[in-house]
Amino acid sequence: MDITHIGIVGAGTMGRGIALACLLNGYHVTLSDTHAPALESAAQFIEQQVTTLLAKQRITSDQATHARSALTTGTNLEVHANDGMVIESIIENRERKVELYAELERILSPSAIIGTNTSSISINALSADLLRPERFVGIHFFNPAHIMKLVEIIPSLHTSTETIERSCRIAQQLGKVPIVVRDVPGFLVNRVVRNYYNEPQRIVTEGAATIEQVDRLLEAAGFRMGPFRLMDLIGVDTNLSVTKSVFEQYFFEPRFQPSRLQQAYVDAGLHGRKSGRGFYPYDDSKQ
Repeated sequence: MDITHIGIVGAGTMGRGIALACLLNGYHVTLSDTHAPALESAAQFIEQQVTTLLAKQRITSDQATHARSALTTGTNLEVHANDGMVIESIIENRERKVELYAELERILSPSAIIGTNTSSISINALSADLLRPERFVGIHFFNPAHIMKLVEIIPSLHTSTETIERSCRIAQQLGKVPIVVRDVPGFLVNRVVRNYYNEPQRIVTEGAATIEQVDRLLEAAGFRMGPFRLMDLIGVDTNLSVTKSVFEQYFFEPRFQPSRLQQAYVDAGLHGRKSGRGFYPYDDSKQ
């Protein structure tokens, strides 16, 4: 069955990016969030991105017209009733997610796929209480979701082959490169990349180099973005939350231990680009 309508629950940074990717590739999108201002902000973001991409001739006028007309928003989950796939992109909290899936199972058709964009929570754990766990799958995008090509497809032990195949096809139709990975803490990318964040923070904490020096050195070595600039882009708070989750799920293995440096920035409300300042200050007019 071809899916033409995709729902996104959660209008934050990742949710709006996934919505934009779907709109630009011909899907009708239903975006929901319990916080109405978040929906307004997401709609503005999508409009700004469409305008910019059209001006730079990176999308066609037909794509722009579709993106502007095919978005529906709402604060109630009932707006997803006709969606063939719904991707959850809310706070990284297992209890909150499981409650949401129970509501979605009540609303969606039996054939609809329920996906989660979780960065670190076990897909097996999230699917354990579902009535139809075979249609549940991890679909993990990377920030910015409308640009980054890689998408991790993470099945649970219950996920059907059909759900995996359909999810991969949708990712490909979005212009992404899907990879099917095992349900282990951090999946593939977030497990491997923890060292890219954690070791530089240890270096800075020990006084061996400054934040700016570490970023410059790694960028000079060929990395497109230094670890501190990347954490600012992702969200310092979001990145720390993932690190804590991976650390706990690996039974507190020392190499995954979070940094007090990052915790201090989160405690101070310095969450990166989205807050105007993280490890670096940001001027909204120049972003």
